[in-house]
Amino acid sequence: MNQAEGSSHPTPGETAQTKFKVRSDLPFILGLCLLGGFYVVMILLMVLADLHYTDASSLKQILGKREIQFSIKLSLISCTLSTLFSLWISVPIGYLMSRFQFRFKSVVDTILDIPIVLPPLVVGLSLLILFNYAPFKWLSKWVVFEMPAVILAQFMVACAFAVRTMRVTFDQIPERYEQVAMTLGCNRSQAFWKVIFPQAKRGLLAAGTLAWARSLGEFGPILVFAGSTSMRTEVLPTSVYLEMQSGNLKGMLSVSIVMILLSAVVLIMARLFGMQRINA
Repeated sequence: MNQAEGSSHPTPGETAQTKFKVRSDLPFILGLCLLGGFYVVMILLMVLADLHYTDASSLKQILGKREIQFSIKLSLISCTLSTLFSLWISVPIGYLMSRFQFRFKSVVDTILDIPIVLPPLVVGLSLLILFNYAPFKWLSKWVVFEMPAVILAQFMVACAFAVRTMRVTFDQIPERYEQVAMTLGCNRSQAFWKVIFPQAKRGLLAAGTLAWARSLGEFGPILVFAGSTSMRTEVLPTSVYLEMQSGNLKGMLSVSIVMILLSAVVLIMARLFGMQRINA
């Protein structure tokens, strides 16, 4: 009787198989691919639409204009300078925010996010108002509506993204490495430069790439703080705006394609540089 009853019950292995049936991952993976692929396809379609609407003659014509050539040069110079300034600032801020605890740290953290969440036009307007008050007023004639205004407007937004990137980079590097270095005779400065900073180079590359790309696409702060004077403060985003104002849609799209190509080149170079560093 007991044996018959016992034989009617499933074994523990059978119970586990019945309770935890392994299902196919295919529907889940397909769902992820559909959702993620939609965004990727939309980006490609936007770029292809620009390329389809713009012909080679329009692109050649727009690149032959002195104003656009100046705009490209100024964009390359200003984006590079704003990126260098962003890295110069973001490394110490990112390290401090990652490694040290201090009063009002959350307040400082919130302040660092202000350029990210503020509308770009407000950033430019705030800079314009700032340089109308002492002790910055005496600088306004050399900065406002001049090339330094372009760099400063780009820097104020791009640096916030670089700071976030560098903080995450330092957060991912264990503090134990520094502690070991300091127990072996290094002070904190030596531990940073010899142990931590070499491990943060990939994050530095990512921060620089993000800052450069962000600077290239910055429009609102530049328009308000630096203006869009041709052959003076005109950069590629303002060139798009000026072409649109003149009703030259093909010219506007041609400048947009130049911006896309420049961004793609920077991103590809950054990835290639990173690959070489990993392989080394």
